[in-house]
Amino acid sequence: MTHRMTLLILQLAFIILATRLFGWIAAKKLKQPEVLGEMVSGMVIGPYLLGGIAIPLLHGPLFPLQDGQIPVTPELYGIAVLGSVILLFLSGLETDVKTFLRFSGKGTAVGLGGVILPFILGSSITVLLLPNVHTIFDPAALFLGVVSTATSVGITARILSDQRKLSSPEGVTILSAAVLDDVLSIVILAVAAGLAGVAGTGGSIPWGEIGVVAAKAFGFWIVCTAVGIFLAPRITRGMKRFQSVSMTAAVSLGLALLLAGLAELSGLAMIIGAYITGLAFSQTDVSHEIHERVQGLYEFLVPVFFCVMGMMVNFAALTQVWVFGLVFALLAMFGKVVGSGLPALLVGFNLRGALRIGSGMLPRGEVTLIIAGVGLSSGAIGQDLFGVAVITMLLASVVAPPTLIFFFSRGGSGYTRKLPGDGEDSVTIELDFPAERTALFMLREALSAFRAEGYYVHQPDNHRRFYTLRREGSAVSVHQDGVNLVITTRRDEEQFVRLLMMEELLGLKDFLSSLEGMKSPDMMGAELMMGMFALEDARLDREAQQDESERAET
Repeated sequence: MTHRMTLLILQLAFIILATRLFGWIAAKKLKQPEVLGEMVSGMVIGPYLLGGIAIPLLHGPLFPLQDGQIPVTPELYGIAVLGSVILLFLSGLETDVKTFLRFSGKGTAVGLGGVILPFILGSSITVLLLPNVHTIFDPAALFLGVVSTATSVGITARILSDQRKLSSPEGVTILSAAVLDDVLSIVILAVAAGLAGVAGTGGSIPWGEIGVVAAKAFGFWIVCTAVGIFLAPRITRGMKRFQSVSMTAAVSLGLALLLAGLAELSGLAMIIGAYITGLAFSQTDVSHEIHERVQGLYEFLVPVFFCVMGMMVNFAALTQVWVFGLVFALLAMFGKVVGSGLPALLVGFNLRGALRIGSGMLPRGEVTLIIAGVGLSSGAIGQDLFGVAVITMLLASVVAPPTLIFFFSRGGSGYTRKLPGDGEDSVTIELDFPAERTALFMLREALSAFRAEGYYVHQPDNHRRFYTLRREGSAVSVHQDGVNLVITTRRDEEQFVRLLMMEELLGLKDFLSSLEGMKSPDMMGAELMMGMFALEDARLDREAQQDESERAET
């Protein structure tokens, strides 16, 4: 046990150093996502390359090759799985639940298209190119068809999070479609396994067992999502009695691990349970506080997950089937882009949005290896076709990150329709100050006042003076841009926000006036009065715009 724990500590040390180095090279030198460098680091230091070299001090290699489909030690793989749970939990926290539910129907259409077309193409190309496979109902064709349907939501979620696109129409559609893809993949996998079990025996297909698997998968997904969204605000209200945000964050993470384990017991992937938990807590006013406290675990564990995914690549197995594997992988990627992109065009996205969604559905990861591993253990496919699955995972995971970033960097909305409530329920209040220092001082005073009113303050980017303030049933954003202070709130909260800012302005003026030795307090208070006048001017301008709009409608 001591030797195994020592080996684990050394493995983690090399993984952390390698992922940081390769991630930095990918991001700074190659202008690619860090996740790509983290996966490449796993290929380099993994058991199939440098990690397999024996080290005298350890009496063996640093990453000894294990028997079975997972080439790394169970301890290291367990830490990688924990990293994937943390990744999807935080991805759910960063997703706007209202937008997610609004686009869940569109995600269903995209998810169905992303399963049907890749499955048909994957199984058909297997029949055409492999001499010993004659129909798409052959177990080998079925398993490779299922391999082409799987989507690794972890890679896409990491990229969307880095690009701050998780709550965009394309982002929530990709995530909801990817979750549906995983559910459907599990159901199709049950069908393929059932057919493989009766192949050559003349037995009947266990449709009853397959139906139970499908019911458990869909039932868990739908019920847990609905119950989680309903209970999360009530759970956080109860936890607030302890007056400890740290406790709330710990409880929410514990629930994420619990739901991840229950998802696995129900036949789904753990990451689906983690994402559902994060999505449920995203609607609470403490979601940003939870995110900040779990972020440290994210920075440590998530790179380990992607590094271990890179260690799965067996280069020796790829040489035997690289021609068929390359054709299969390209066709599987084409099927994902077209199968997901065409339904996106039909449900309101333009070509730019459809390409974003299609490229976001490209990555394959641990789900692909799980499916291929089931096929290998059942005898439906051999090591050669398992290598095809690895090639597909590798190419899709390498191509997807730069492709997704390329299409998102082309700017503009990918959704052609106006979202309900866009520009109607929010009000912007602008305050102009004569000096940037005055605006910064007022920003700090305003944040302090909102905290006193029970708001939780979050700064998404430490390099920008932009803050989001959340309280149960309320959301406000405050942004300093030079000498301007911009406050955005809902229309029904406008009066409260204006009164709060007015109190801060008047209180600051009284404070300055009371300072001894001040030669001209009235002149110094004039700067603050200008802010008060700006509040009144903004209100009058808005009322004038409303009157003009009403006259135009009449």
